[in-house]
Amino acid sequence: MKTISGDKVIYKFTPNMEHIESILPNEVIKVETNDCFFQQIQREDQIMKGIDHDRLNPATGPIYVEGAEPGDILQVKILNIEVAEKGVSAVVVGEGALGDKVGKSTIRVFDIEDGHAIFEGVKIPIDPMIGVIGVASAEEDGEWPTNSPWKHGGNMDTTDVRAGSTLYFPVNQKGALLALGDCHAVMGDGEICFTGLEIPAEVTLEVKLIKNKTIEWPLIETDKYTMVVASGDDLDDALYTATDQAVKLLKDSLGLEWEDAYILTSISVDMKISQVVNPKKTVRAAIPKDIVSTERLINR
Repeated sequence: MKTISGDKVIYKFTPNMEHIESILPNEVIKVETNDCFFQQIQREDQIMKGIDHDRLNPATGPIYVEGAEPGDILQVKILNIEVAEKGVSAVVVGEGALGDKVGKSTIRVFDIEDGHAIFEGVKIPIDPMIGVIGVASAEEDGEWPTNSPWKHGGNMDTTDVRAGSTLYFPVNQKGALLALGDCHAVMGDGEICFTGLEIPAEVTLEVKLIKNKTIEWPLIETDKYTMVVASGDDLDDALYTATDQAVKLLKDSLGLEWEDAYILTSISVDMKISQVVNPKKTVRAAIPKDIVSTERLINR
């Protein structure tokens, strides 16, 4: 099994990225990821202004997948996320849902013990997830910093991007060019205060190709749902796009009239907030798999 070192990273997803490694479809790989601060924060008495902000949100990669072509789908199954023994979280003046109320920037360092994060005497069960994961962007979409999400994936900060889930990305460029980072030991939906529990990790992935099928926005498959992950300038914008995508997928996969698909969406699809702190906000529409399978949605 190949291991992709975390010392080779990108800070933006572009249409023309240079890959650092090549893999074959169906290959299982291990990817070393850095935390969103590139491990620059080690102590609670550090000053946020003192870190190199040009090194924030590194994503390990890109990884070239042999045979991937525009018009395909890249399927990425997350087999395992093994996190480090310490993580950090921070409050930053002006950032987060309540940024206007933050009086001072604050750093907290967490120990990870026996599957729990220890904070002020409270033991919080960890639930590792990947914050940034995506592929090269489409020509028409241009360049996207790794701190922002869009149709290529990127900084989706979605709690369902965890071990056991399978992600689906539109292949926009030859080789797909997969990159990932910004793992969290645990995070609540919304990532309300600007960070999750930021932590380095080793991520084990199985990467496959679905030829001659395409999607507009990333999908996440869990045991119960297929989720459309959409982003926008604000939550209303992201909600509109996620809803629109869910209706289209149900309409096409089940052969429904648009209005009937809209009704089905309203009575069965859960809308969930992924994050509210990045340059673009992210919402996911969770379509129950007992209504329609992920395979049928993709092969509509």
